[in-house]
Amino acid sequence: MRTSSRRRGFGGDRGTATVEAAIAVCGLVFVLAVGITAVLAVIAQLRCTDAAREAARLVARGEERRVGAVVEVIAPTGARVAVRQEGDGAWVEVTAVRFGMELSARAYAVVEPEVE
Repeated sequence: MRTSSRRRGFGGDRGTATVEAAIAVCGLVFVLAVGITAVLAVIAQLRCTDAAREAARLVARGEERRVGAVVEVIAPTGARVAVRQEGDGAWVEVTAVRFGMELSARAYAVVEPEVE
């Protein structure tokens, strides 16, 4: 029994919806991956900021020996810390590399009068 041309559809267009759906799914996965990476980078930046702030407070109170341990706990893994004292203030910079980007945060605190 022969089928009419109406039942055969458009001949060479078979599977086009499947290809379009596959391309759309790949695009959605890519956008989702970029979005998740961006959120994780923002979280790492906030952790660097928090670590720099806490380290600056420690330096201002004269507890500079605890800075490394605090940064290790708060900042992302592998973060580096630099402390610089100028006059009656102290700068602390925390730097970490995440997702191919260098994230950095600086904090300043005025050193307490009784601290050398």
